[in-house]
Amino acid sequence: MTRLAAILLILSMTGAEAAPILRYVSQRTDKAYLREGPTFAHKVLWQYRHRGYPFAVIAQFDVWRRVRSADGTVGWMSASMLTDQRTVLVTGKGRAKVFAEAGGGRIVALADPGAIAGLKACTREACRIRGEKSIDGWIAKNRIWGIDANEVFDKLPRR
Repeated sequence: MTRLAAILLILSMTGAEAAPILRYVSQRTDKAYLREGPTFAHKVLWQYRHRGYPFAVIAQFDVWRRVRSADGTVGWMSASMLTDQRTVLVTGKGRAKVFAEAGGGRIVALADPGAIAGLKACTREACRIRGEKSIDGWIAKNRIWGIDANEVFDKLPRR
């Protein structure tokens, strides 16, 4: 049995739902293909057409990444189509409030479900995002996908 066949057999026996997230990435290009397996010969399952769309990497093989999208779709994508730049996808029903401060306060924007924003920092409860039209503010973690619940960090330089 070839090495690739053995790896694919092992991966097929493990449920995608149970696969741990190695890291989050985002779509580097305007168009990216999600495939059944880790080669260009494999069937295209989906075509993603939004630069910045976030994915969770759940496995790696050579220059291929097995990714899961926000809706749970799993497949393989060439690493050249992905970047380590972090983005998040707004989820839930209705518009999500984006606040000037992490603890709430003045609303600076309302984010529609499906909107994609750059990820700048996260506290235990909220994340700082930067969206279109220079929108910069804090959104509740439970309204975004592309971040672990316990992930806390500050990418911004200290002032």
